[in-house]
Parts: sequence; structure tokens; C-alpha cells
Amino acid sequence: MTQAMNDRELKLDRMRYVKNTSSSRLCYLAILLNVLYFVSIYKSDVGSWYYQILVGGSIVYNLLFMLITFLSSEGVKNYQKNYSWPLFILGALQIARIFILPMQAHSTVVKVGSTETIVMQDPQFIRCIIYLAGSAACLILAGWINLRKATALEHHIGTIGKEAA
Repeated sequence: MTQAMNDRELKLDRMRYVKNTSSSRLCYLAILLNVLYFVSIYKSDVGSWYYQILVGGSIVYNLLFMLITFLSSEGVKNYQKNYSWPLFILGALQIARIFILPMQAHSTVVKVGSTETIVMQDPQFIRCIIYLAGSAACLILAGWINLRKATALEHHIGTIGKEAA
């Protein structure tokens, strides 16, 4: 029992000197999945449907998303709890995005020339859902891992301070 306890204490003490790469890498993966979504949406050109204010707002959101996620990835590297909350919020927003642009594009039929076509076909729609859901999962998991590790490290440092006093 003592060996297992010593190993746990050693792991916790090691966290003071080693970065939280698991949360940080999950943030990078979330950014990558968002970029794949971004490319999938903006390479589409079906009539003039994509030339609307919703798409412009989506572009601005994508830029803010990547900026906030990158900044949060740097914060979670250092086990800072407060960076978990933006990750949770961004994860929820990624899920909400599924029901905005992809859902609208998938359910909209436009006339291009003399033929009617769906703005977003099934394969692209499924890809977009996978990209957004995967990005959301990475963000929520990164936030949860960081929150758990930061709390454990905070408690460990408090324990060390009590022992020193």
C-alpha cells in the first residue's frame, strides 16, 4: 500500500515540473477538426446560398474559436483551472453549430440553372457533423482533464505547504 501511495505522490509532484500535454494536444486536435469543417463548408459553392450573413458570422466565429482555443491550450499546459471553462463553453457551442449552418444547408434546396439541388449533400453533412462533434468532444475532454489534474496538483501543493510548516 505504501508503494502505491508513494507512486501517486511522485506522480503528483512530477506535475509541478511537467506540462499538461494531454489537454493541450486535445485542444490542437479540436482546432484541426474545426479547420477541416471550415474547409468542407467553404469549398462548397451551390448557387448563391453561401453568400449570406450567416456564413459571414460563421467565418468570424471560426477565427475567434481558433484564437480562444489556442490561448486556452497554452493555459491548460500550466494546469490553470480557469482555462477549462472556455473549453467547456466552446465545446457546447460546437455542438450547437451542428444545428445552425450544416442543418440549414442540408435541408435547403436551391435551383442552380434548371436543376434543383440540395445545398449540402449527405456525405458532406455527415462529415461536418463528425468534425464538429469530434471537436466538441476534444474540447470538453481537455477541459475535464485539466480541471481534474489542476485540482489534484493544487491539493498536492497545499499538502506540501502544510508539511513544510
